[in-house]
Amino acid sequence: MTFFVPSHSGPGTSVTSNVMSMTTSAAVPTGSEGAITNGGTVTDRLVEANQAYAAEFTDPGMDAHPVLQVAVVACMDARLDLHAALGLELGDCHTIRNAGGVVTDDVIRSLTISQRALGTRSIVLIHHTGCGLESLTEDFRHELEMEVGQRPAWAVESFRDVDQDVRQSMQRVRTSPFLVHTDDVRGFVFDVRSGLLREVDPA
Repeated sequence: MTFFVPSHSGPGTSVTSNVMSMTTSAAVPTGSEGAITNGGTVTDRLVEANQAYAAEFTDPGMDAHPVLQVAVVACMDARLDLHAALGLELGDCHTIRNAGGVVTDDVIRSLTISQRALGTRSIVLIHHTGCGLESLTEDFRHELEMEVGQRPAWAVESFRDVDQDVRQSMQRVRTSPFLVHTDDVRGFVFDVRSGLLREVDPA
């Protein structure tokens, strides 16, 4: 499935593009113009950018309820600029991100609050090509246990077949007893090279 991405000039697009440009190493200049002042950290750079943002910020007067009543669950990969890719503006949706974009217990927690307290009705699940979880196994947890002396309580949720993992995430959403709106749940794979979404058949 292909989404039409309209041209935006509103505050939502500005926020997204600023944040994403700072979270990718390619966007950080290496010359004197990109140097962090006073030998500061990357976090200092983000704080400086926020001060410039706040200087021109105007309160949009929104409440916490997403305008489009949709929650998007996606991978935390820095190559995914979800607002731009989906044509979303500030305030349109809830965005829930984690490693792989998989539906874990904590994602169900966020979706439950999103639906029951803040009025969302639709759920969009987005994995992507070239995901780092495709190269991991549960051995990652065992290695952590050997290193720190404590076994992680969480699963890695690695996978080999991205389409099948999207289907599993859709199934976890649809069978959760805590979610009251499961009729409009759709899953996609985002191609990081073309920018296109491909819908995954839930069957």
